[in-house]
Amino acid sequence: GGRAAPRPASSRASAPRRSLSAMPVAITNVIGFDDGPFDKWRRGGRDVLLVGAVCARTRLDGVVSGRVRRDGRNATLRMTELLRGSAFDRSVRAVLLGGIAVAGFNVVDIHALSEALARPVVVVARRPPRYAKIRAALARVPGGERRWALIKAAGPMEPVRGICVQRAGISLAETAALLEATTLHGKLPEPLRIAHLIAGGVARGASHGRA
Repeated sequence: GGRAAPRPASSRASAPRRSLSAMPVAITNVIGFDDGPFDKWRRGGRDVLLVGAVCARTRLDGVVSGRVRRDGRNATLRMTELLRGSAFDRSVRAVLLGGIAVAGFNVVDIHALSEALARPVVVVARRPPRYAKIRAALARVPGGERRWALIKAAGPMEPVRGICVQRAGISLAETAALLEATTLHGKLPEPLRIAHLIAGGVARGASHGRA
């Protein structure tokens, strides 16, 4: 007997394999920061509540809180201190912001925040910001040009999963996976929704409105 004829290659073996790099592993332990309500007509000289909600996927694991200066410059430092000084520092893998500024025009330097914490930072917004209106308002605020530079340095707003994001230290695909893992109701991730509700409830005695 001669050698057996070679078996034809199966269609399964010839099918292209799905690249694992195309499927980013979702970051699921995150903190979401949002500020409390304040009197928009009273400028300067007042601190505003800042709340961070720590979640594993959509489950609330803890809360940190502090205060930031109205139209000040300490938002980036304060967020760094709140997370670094908490019991959640080792578990949190990313930071979500409900806007690039808190307490009026206390603008967050998302690249500096990402570097200080050695973690990605994602700014989340329901719709693209009206930059012309923002820049006009900043012209009336001391240090407005510096704040505007931080907003522009954060990069363009990018659409993902029905919302808009700015990001530092994370790809758009990784951002989409993070948002999917941490969103339960609607389009906003739970850490931001919960932080918004807590901040409103503490500042006003009861929360109202959506995040």
